[in-house]
Amino acid sequence: MERPAPDTAGDLIRWASFSCALVPVVLLGYGTSLAGAAGAALGLAAVTAACRLLLRQSERGAARASAEEGAPRRGRHGRVGSGAHRGGRHSGGDTPVD
Repeated sequence: MERPAPDTAGDLIRWASFSCALVPVVLLGYGTSLAGAAGAALGLAAVTAACRLLLRQSERGAARASAEEGAPRRGRHGRVGSGAHRGGRHSGGDTPVD
């Protein structure tokens, strides 16, 4: 029986959101102005949003990479493998082609 993978990014975002609410309260408790505490809250919220965006993008990329792991790699022009080019001016021997 497999356990589902823990949602570590979700946990991180929840803790960051909690700190966005807690830090201004603590700052107000230590005598910081309301404007300073609000500025700190907005700054933390912006950083949290940016981190959330990057984490979700990273998760999508990792999921895409693991899904493509089983599929064969395609070359630049959509052909499977990385062997010799097909067609073109290739002679059969060691003679140079003009």
